[in-house]
Amino acid sequence: MQIAIVLYPGVTALDAIGPYEFLRSLPGAEIRFVGPEPGPVVADSGVLFLGVTHTYAETPRPDIVLVPGSGPSTASAMADTALIDWLRRVHETTQWTTSVCTGALILATAGILTGKPATTHWTVQRALGALGAEPRPEERIVRSGKVATAAGVSAGLDLGLWLVGEIAGRDHAEMVQLYIEYDPQPPFDSGHPSKARKEITDRAFALSRKIAFTPSQMRAGAVVAWRQTVERFRTRHAGTARRGYSGS
Repeated sequence: MQIAIVLYPGVTALDAIGPYEFLRSLPGAEIRFVGPEPGPVVADSGVLFLGVTHTYAETPRPDIVLVPGSGPSTASAMADTALIDWLRRVHETTQWTTSVCTGALILATAGILTGKPATTHWTVQRALGALGAEPRPEERIVRSGKVATAAGVSAGLDLGLWLVGEIAGRDHAEMVQLYIEYDPQPPFDSGHPSKARKEITDRAFALSRKIAFTPSQMRAGAVVAWRQTVERFRTRHAGTARRGYSGS
């Protein structure tokens, strides 16, 4: 079973590595970290590096695709036509197409979430809806057919464990959970907006805007918005042309 985990500059490391720790336990798992070319990729911290092992071209038919998110670089990934085109192609034959955090926005840009229920980081649920998905902000994992999306960052751990259960069965999943001692007992209980105090939510939202709204990301966001607008126009125009024009 070939598992392709997408990497790109500025990716959030836990989004990729959290699910990886579970998925690598699947029988016959072949893990690939994919990108445009092999080599190091700097994570969103600017100091941690992950490594692309295989190119998109070398990975034409993965069984599982996982797209992690990013605080500062999601818009750039959304504007990356090589990544978006690859996702569209491989989604046709995957067993599972998945995302963590703002990786859902990347899947949505590829048209994979159009009309489907999905989730993402709590700060960008509205953006997910604007890209054609049906946001489920109260859910940690959302499945729609072979597509599964997870909420922010740490939800990728739950997604990885859930996928192992779906593919290899509950006993295997519970064994892996025990082996890595995944037994979360957080010292605080403010991990979702429904639980956090307003002042904490406000501070977290301000931090997310500070991280994401850099000049380069604003430019990339504008490129994505332009492409989405053109695509909608072309789709409507093609529909009109097929129906034919009847003047008065």
